[in-house]
Amino acid sequence: MRLLLAEDEGSLARAIIAILKKNNYEAEAVNNGIDALDYLSSGVYDAAILDIMMPGMDGVTVLQRARERGLKLPILMLTAKSEVSDVVLGLDSGANDYLTKPFAVQELLARIRAMTRSGTQQTTPRLSLGNITLDQISFELSSPFGSFKLASKEYQMMEMLLSNPKALISAERFLEKIWNCERDVSVNVVWVYISYLRKKLAALHATIQIKATRNAGYSLEEIA
Repeated sequence: MRLLLAEDEGSLARAIIAILKKNNYEAEAVNNGIDALDYLSSGVYDAAILDIMMPGMDGVTVLQRARERGLKLPILMLTAKSEVSDVVLGLDSGANDYLTKPFAVQELLARIRAMTRSGTQQTTPRLSLGNITLDQISFELSSPFGSFKLASKEYQMMEMLLSNPKALISAERFLEKIWNCERDVSVNVVWVYISYLRKKLAALHATIQIKATRNAGYSLEEIA
């Protein structure tokens, strides 16, 4: 499981990352809200831990914008404040849980387990946008006009796009998540698989499209 930590206090961030890695999580850290939102939008993380007070953009704003972009990953908020208003604002903005600093290591790990377990239980076996549905069990991409069984990498790319509608996902992120940065694999392979998916969407008369943004990445959007 891959986690993103957004925490501007360097010593605390290093300690949390060390704890997460020791407990078999893949973890990366950023120290400001702007980078946090950018990293979350890549679609490669399974859950996130956001500090409320950060430079650039506070954690609650990051959370709100992530939810507005359709990002559904579990998010735990960290706060040095214990006021009810901060807790309520975070939860109302889409946080799955919160933890007040200072905290015990075992409590942090327990809350991560709880929110990711809850997120797994609530996940449906299908992802949908427009008239397109992706069955996460059979790997079948379908519309009212037909269906295709996707190859493994086609499925993984489509799953990333459908899980994060309108979010830009760079070619490098696809390579990192799906090809695990294999040697001798270039970004051109991403374009090839995008082409495969576009042809299937066209054949299904999809009301969604894979949009390319020059030097930025790909996003899935409904056709106006």
